[in-house]
Order: sequence, then C-alpha cells, then structure tokens
Amino acid sequence: MSKASLRSHPHCVFNLKRHLVLVTAYRQEVITSAIMEDLEIHIRRVCEMSDVGVLEFSGETDHVHVLLELHPSVMPDKRVNSIKTVTSRRIRKDHWETIKTQLWGERFWSRSYCMLSVSDGANTEIIKRYIQNQARPS
Repeated sequence: MSKASLRSHPHCVFNLKRHLVLVTAYRQEVITSAIMEDLEIHIRRVCEMSDVGVLEFSGETDHVHVLLELHPSVMPDKRVNSIKTVTSRRIRKDHWETIKTQLWGERFWSRSYCMLSVSDGANTEIIKRYIQNQARPS
C-alpha cells in the first residue's frame, strides 16, 4: 500500500473502504434514471456530512452499488441506516406517485444490505502471510 492511499488523523493513519449494496424492497425494479440521479445526490450529501467519501456510485433498476471511504470513527451500520433513511424519505417525497404501485407499504429499500471490505490490492491470503512472517520476539 502506498503512502498516497493513506489518510491521516491526529492519532492514526488509515485506508478503510467498503462496498455497499442496497436492494429495493421486494427486489422490485423501480429505480428509474431520475431516481438513480436523486439517489446519488442524496447518498453523496449524507456521506459528505459525516466524513465518508463516495468513491464510486452506480446501480441497476433494483439495486445500487456504492464504494465508500470511511473514517475510523464512523460506525458503518449507523451510516448505512442514515443513507437508507434519508434516501427512502426523499424518494417517497419526490417519486412516490410513479412507483407506489410496485411497492407494498412505505418501504423503498429492503431491510437488509450487503457491505464488503475492499482493499487496495492485497487479498486476505496476502495479509495472512504478511502477519505470519512477522519477526516475533523470542
């Protein structure tokens, strides 16, 4: 990992990235081009307000992918809940009339989500070998 990929804070140096996947309720194909644009705007706004970087964003008609860069003080589950709450509220406010017949109740997102760790090139086996090869004190 290069120093250029590291961020610093007064008491730590870090590089924390997560791949977030959010799926619409009931996996319904309700994300239109306009909704996708709004989702990106609102997700970037929520993240910007909490020191979370959005490195990449895209998706399809029933889900979105977001590559996040987190600060160590950010609790990922809390940030995901904020993202889902804000975007769901905004989509219901701005687009509900066009999608409400495809969804049941007031929910836009599925209750679950997928979040995966992302590294800058080193996979788990490489990290394991690196740790195993440390010169332990004798």
